Amino acid sequence: MFEKIKAWARNLKRQIFILYCACKDERVPWYAKLFTACVVAYAFSPIDLIPDFIPILGYLDDVILVPLGIMIALKMIPKSVLSDCEIKAEEMMKNGKPKNWIVGSLIVLIWGLIIIWSIIKIYRFFS
Repeated sequence: MFEKIKAWARNLKRQIFILYCACKDERVPWYAKLFTACVVAYAFSPIDLIPDFIPILGYLDDVILVPLGIMIALKMIPKSVLSDCEIKAEEMMKNGKPKNWIVGSLIVLIWGLIIIWSIIKIYRFFS
C-alpha cells in the first residue's frame, strides 16, 4: 500500500511539471493557461491556502484540491501540447522544481491581511 501511495505522489509531481511546461506554450488557450498557472503555483507554493495544522481541512487541499485541479487543467490542454510537455517535464524533474516567489509572497500577503483583519475585528468586539 505504501508503494502505491509513493507511485501516486510521483505521478502527481510529474503531472505538475507537465502543467508547468504547458503554461509556457503558445498553443494553450489563455483560459487554460490562467487556470493551469493557478494550479501549478498553488502546488509549488511552500504555503498552503489552508494550513496543514488545521485538523482534516489542512490536508484536504493537498489530497483533493490539488489532484482535482490537475485533472481539470489536463483536460483543458490540447493532447499535442501535453505530449510535447511530457518530454520537457522529464528534463525538469531531473533538475528540481522551479521556485515561484511571487505567488508565495502573494499567499503570505493574503494570510497577513486576514490575520490583521481578524485582530482588528476582535479588538473592536472587545472594545
